[in-house]
Amino acid sequence: MDMAVDAAVIRQHLIDPEICIRCNTCEATCPVGAITHDDRNYVVRADVCNSCMACISPCPTGSIDNWRTMPVVRAYSIEEQLTWDELPAELTPDQLAAEGVAADEVAVAAPPMPEPQPAEPGTAPFNSASYGATRPPWSAAHPYTNLHAPKSPVVATVTGNFNCTEAGFDSETHHVVLDFGAMPFPVLEGQSIGIIPPGLDALGRPHQPRQYSVASARNGERPGYNNLSLTVKRVTEDHQGQPVRGICSNYVCDLKVGDEVKVVGPFGSSFLMPNHPKSHIVMICTGTGSAPMRAMTEWRRRLRKSGKFEGGKLMLFFGARTPQELPYFGPLQSLPKDFIDINFAFSRMPGQPKKYVQDRLRERAADLVALLQDGASHFYVCGLKSMEEGVVLALRDVANDAGLNWESVAAQLKQEGRLHLETY
Repeated sequence: MDMAVDAAVIRQHLIDPEICIRCNTCEATCPVGAITHDDRNYVVRADVCNSCMACISPCPTGSIDNWRTMPVVRAYSIEEQLTWDELPAELTPDQLAAEGVAADEVAVAAPPMPEPQPAEPGTAPFNSASYGATRPPWSAAHPYTNLHAPKSPVVATVTGNFNCTEAGFDSETHHVVLDFGAMPFPVLEGQSIGIIPPGLDALGRPHQPRQYSVASARNGERPGYNNLSLTVKRVTEDHQGQPVRGICSNYVCDLKVGDEVKVVGPFGSSFLMPNHPKSHIVMICTGTGSAPMRAMTEWRRRLRKSGKFEGGKLMLFFGARTPQELPYFGPLQSLPKDFIDINFAFSRMPGQPKKYVQDRLRERAADLVALLQDGASHFYVCGLKSMEEGVVLALRDVANDAGLNWESVAAQLKQEGRLHLETY
């Protein structure tokens, strides 16, 4: 095998299935395609992973940062890892010695390498994920993470559940409100939680948590209460258009007021909004990727109403197939035009050309160029993985067409925690 180092022993990179929330961040970020998954576990290919560490910082739970010293011939296969419910223990020195591994070989096992930087244009395939920041804005509030683990979830009560898209679509999207009572569960805009669906999988094991972004402001969906909201789409087909029934999404969409739900988290320490006065926020999303954008918008709306905060410019680029399938389409129409600049993109309108969020970005190039050059501007992208590359390429074109050097601009945005990509 072409391992990270040519030695009898490697430091094998593994993902902890007990705390992984299946958010796909690691697989989306990996520049060499070393990470894959089935319907239960995310795993790392030992013969592909080069220990570049690019996946470590973006992981919201820390499940990705696990290593085992292994003889090359005993490296855990993909097939083995997919069956795990917990990580195997580290091999002891005696066990390694029994495998013919000397102590001095253990000391040189695959050292971590620095995080890779975006390649110069034309030198490698375009990797949009490499431009995303892994640190929060300097003025972001301090997040609390991993307060409740899968082995000890908190129980929340459903206090609201309604369809926030137009009725009559199988792929309806629900706005769900969960109340935590007296149990501490502080969240910030941009964080996420995990929900554990009831029942067992095909092998008779409890289901693993599924991740959902929080759609409410930090002081609750109902201000002053220990609650939060989610934006959850009912999954009726996979990315290839084949019929499928999402285990957790349908469970959440069918919840009734008074039902109890097992919740883990919260997660996320970088996809957080800025809190300094006059900071600008550009939000680019599709579908349920609107959840963190709704949270940020609502917090800014409440601050504006209080008169105690001078906010900068808010721009929203929101894509869906039709207005009927776009979450919160109605409420968005009522937001003041001097509060938020909204740009819709619909790709399946009868008799009209397809429009995607990246098309709207190019149409607003003049405004975006000014924001790209303003150190108070922060950019957030959330939605399906398929949108990410188009959005980053559009930002690159907007910058380059204005005579800016995109690579320099992007490097500064990443370093300062001002361009965040969260796609799935």
